[in-house]
Amino acid sequence: MKRKHPNVSLVSLGCPKNLVDSEKMLASLAEGGCVVGAPMEQADAIVVNTCGFLSAAREESLGVIREALACKRRRRGRCRVVVAGCLVDRDARKLFELAPGIDAIVGVNSRDDILAAVNGTSGEQARPLRVQPYRGGILSDAGRFRLTPRHTAYLRIAEGCSQRCAFCTIPAIRGPFRSKTVRAVLDEAAELIADGAVELNVIAQDTTAYGRDLAPPTTLARLLDELAQLPGLRWLRLLYAYPRRFTRELMDIMARRKAIVPYVDIPLQHVSDGVLRRMGRGVGRAATEKMLADLRRVVPGVVIRTTFVVGFPGETAAEFKELLDFVKAFKFDAMGVFEYSPEEGTRAAAMGGQVPPEVKARRAERLMLAQQKIAFAAARRRVGRSVEVLVDGVDAAGRCVGRTRGQAPDIDSVCILTRECPAGTFLTGKVAATQGYDLIVEPERTE
Repeated sequence: MKRKHPNVSLVSLGCPKNLVDSEKMLASLAEGGCVVGAPMEQADAIVVNTCGFLSAAREESLGVIREALACKRRRRGRCRVVVAGCLVDRDARKLFELAPGIDAIVGVNSRDDILAAVNGTSGEQARPLRVQPYRGGILSDAGRFRLTPRHTAYLRIAEGCSQRCAFCTIPAIRGPFRSKTVRAVLDEAAELIADGAVELNVIAQDTTAYGRDLAPPTTLARLLDELAQLPGLRWLRLLYAYPRRFTRELMDIMARRKAIVPYVDIPLQHVSDGVLRRMGRGVGRAATEKMLADLRRVVPGVVIRTTFVVGFPGETAAEFKELLDFVKAFKFDAMGVFEYSPEEGTRAAAMGGQVPPEVKARRAERLMLAQQKIAFAAARRRVGRSVEVLVDGVDAAGRCVGRTRGQAPDIDSVCILTRECPAGTFLTGKVAATQGYDLIVEPERTE
């Protein structure tokens, strides 16, 4: 018998953009009378919000789906398993074969169908619920049931992507780029601040494209200028900035507005002109170097994070060495490395010159070791200095942790505090030591 108020367990996988979708689905479920936050073993419905960007992410998603299905079998079918997110839009036809027993699937453009999927009769024939490609418009993220700590939140300003990079599946999954209106973004930001967020992390597939599709057009710089003036906001952080449109106007706003932290995530992907051309990135090394130099000059103390892809089809030893030498010379503050993954349906998957897996792995290791040396040295230079820290709380290891302006949530290093302080508070402390990438901080003054 179906429960009047079903307990729902939701597992959110993938990037912060997916997390926002999870938060919105949880809100829809709660508003529909569901009790959210149950453990799998006690749930009447298990929702897995999947990532389908890379093969490794798909395998992780399938692993969690199979874990949910095993729970369903242990409970003799007394719960539904609902799969949502990017993997649905990418592999909807295959999912029921890869993971038999799924009750319903909900695509990223059909997010509002989640309540119907969860409330379906247990055991009914599994079927897609309006899994469809993008057909126009953009969903609102207002009224979310947040999974992040109360003091920090992600603010999505746009959806989809129109870049058509040769290796990427995002446009096929999430549709073309479309911006939220300035009013919608400001209203969502004000709602998050009213709910206790003092830090907002701006996200989209391509944040620097913001506003080009609006009528009249606007820019990311102008949006950030307005966001930075919202009462109660202390830190405003920019993620996923495409390098080609990182303008001087944007740099000037970052330098002028105190609330905009001097931090930016710019996924460069490579630096060799040949590789960038094959990737379809639309920007070369010279323009990239000029943009990075201008950024460091205009925004004092800016922290630059990036990601690179190694082993892209046709990447020669010389092109990889060019990338390695560039990383050693520029000294990024933080960096991630991905081994190229040939994704079905992308132009790159059909290219000649596929690099052997062992070569990709070796190149990724060399690049990360070079960056590790840079990052460890930079951390040691901070010993003895004072830093402002936003306290996140106690982590799974029992440590009280926080972050400086130069540390984004979930992806960067952290500050390990020598005594416990309340989550969501700001403090001034002294860096006493380092632990790998992390800083050991002695709190001195709390606001």
